[in-house]
Amino acid sequence: MPLFFLIPLCTALATGYLFKKSTDEIAYLAGVFAAISLILSLVLAPWQIQFGLLITVLIITNRLLQKNEFKQTEGTGKQPREIK
Repeated sequence: MPLFFLIPLCTALATGYLFKKSTDEIAYLAGVFAAISLILSLVLAPWQIQFGLLITVLIITNRLLQKNEFKQTEGTGKQPREIK
């Protein structure tokens, strides 16, 4: 498994740290560079890591949607929809 995706990932982490610690205009540049590096590292990541991230995002999204729907039905008193 090639580990080329770790180079932009480490760069994104370093520039993200610089973004958090700096208050000048350089912080905005560092934030943009961190975002671009993070996207590039996700594109270069092996399919196993991409698949694992996809499954994680789907599970988290489903749980957040259930919590949001529960809050909405609790406030209005309507019956919740059945999730398949």
